Amino acid sequence: MQLAIIGGTGLSELEGLEILRHQVISTPFGEPSGPLTIGRLAGCDVVFLPRHGYNHRIPPHAINYLANMWALRELGVKHVLAVSSVGGITEQMQPGTLCVPDQIIDYTWGRPSTFFESDLESVTHVDFSYPYHQPLREGLLRAGKSLGIPLIDGGTYGATQGPRFETAAEIRRFEQDGCDVVGMTGMPEAVLARECDMRYASLNVVGNRAAGKNGGGPVDLHFVSQTISAAMRDVRRLFVHLLQTRDCAVCGEDE
Repeated sequence: MQLAIIGGTGLSELEGLEILRHQVISTPFGEPSGPLTIGRLAGCDVVFLPRHGYNHRIPPHAINYLANMWALRELGVKHVLAVSSVGGITEQMQPGTLCVPDQIIDYTWGRPSTFFESDLESVTHVDFSYPYHQPLREGLLRAGKSLGIPLIDGGTYGATQGPRFETAAEIRRFEQDGCDVVGMTGMPEAVLARECDMRYASLNVVGNRAAGKNGGGPVDLHFVSQTISAAMRDVRRLFVHLLQTRDCAVCGEDE
């Protein structure tokens, strides 16, 4: 099994996936967000996992990220495409925008964030200078170009604890730190994929302007939901195109 797609808000099921089976995987770290859906999309084997659960009931801070990534590893997954809904901080990150980030700043706390906790032969340090797999990022960008779907190449994802939205002051701080978007699920998912030797890239869907960037009003959840739903049509098209073209970054030819 080469490819896993992790769905976030707005992508709790993968339209067009020919489902072969649902598989429950127990891990040393507890249960994943739900059974893994194994099937075929555009003629390729795919594992699908909604990180919030199939009924979207698991809040960001309560997701069992360790179990999710371990379960994918147990299935032999080599590449992970993760979809995340985010708030836009910088001016180019307007609602409906799709972004392929290239950096992360982690503001989360208290989340188990490594498999290397104990019983180690030696202390293990994983290089995380560039958290997203560049060939996989480039595959997404090529798909966008081929389909005429605008994608922003690069950006820094600020990972927050959730489940509440951020304050306007926090967003000002994140912008000063260099964040372009803000979300609640990007970490520790990305680093756990790295520890499992899985090549990981993320596709961010901007659902709203971040706090203080929307004219001073509160976050409109109905607007966010509508915006994300509309953008998910392009997300699905991108994934299908990636698989149909047998892009090397997805089909396992790239190391």
